[in-house]
Amino acid sequence: MDDLAATNRTDGEKGAAELAAAPGTDTGPMPGGRAQPKTDKSEATRALILETAMRLFQERGYEKTTMRAIATEAGVSVGNAYYYFSAKEFLIQGFYDRMTHDHAADARRRMAHTRDFAERLQIALASWLDTAAPYHEFAAQFFRTAADPTSSLSPFSNESHPARATAVELFREVLQGSDLAPKLDAELGELLPDVLWLHLMIVVLYWVFDRTEDTERTREFVRRSTPMAARLINLSRYRVFRPIVRDAKGLIQDFILPTIGKTAVK
Repeated sequence: MDDLAATNRTDGEKGAAELAAAPGTDTGPMPGGRAQPKTDKSEATRALILETAMRLFQERGYEKTTMRAIATEAGVSVGNAYYYFSAKEFLIQGFYDRMTHDHAADARRRMAHTRDFAERLQIALASWLDTAAPYHEFAAQFFRTAADPTSSLSPFSNESHPARATAVELFREVLQGSDLAPKLDAELGELLPDVLWLHLMIVVLYWVFDRTEDTERTREFVRRSTPMAARLINLSRYRVFRPIVRDAKGLIQDFILPTIGKTAVK
């Protein structure tokens, strides 16, 4: 991890391994070189660093924002900044974690009073677009880092498992809280949350490159594609479509799910 931090460092500063940890800080890294907060104070410090980084990314751009600048703006030492995020790139992972939890909380609140599957799915996707909206201007910079299939910051990596698991669990709730869930084949119902998360990844990719006002084209894509996806899933419960459903399940199990990291790297 020290080698990775040294490789990724762009501002010529010492990393966490080369600087003494601040007195009273907690030990124990999170996946991706992130320190695991164990007290309210350390959690607050980590949140402050992340909030400051997100603001500076918006104001100055990702490439022009250094870890030293983030630490200075946050009022912490550079060593403390590296203690929580071993390189600037890992702030992206912190961004994923926070936004995924914010999205899940917002989507649960919005869909609490409907059981219609198509409506619940559209709410969950629209909620993601609203939650991510403040970060759209520098999303392409994040995407360049995350798009590398060998990167630990890829949404498909083992290191991204915590955020991905939160999102998949949300889509499990989208399905299980709907009127469609009791009618589906149990095995298909178990696979669908992962498939719905992959659908979100398609929406995210479209959103990254969308330059329309308020990303209206992406929102329209969600409005038009969601009912279609819901109808296809609904049709899967009919006997005449069972052979196709079995083939689809086989493709998902053999070619799609194995590409998604399942565990967080310790």
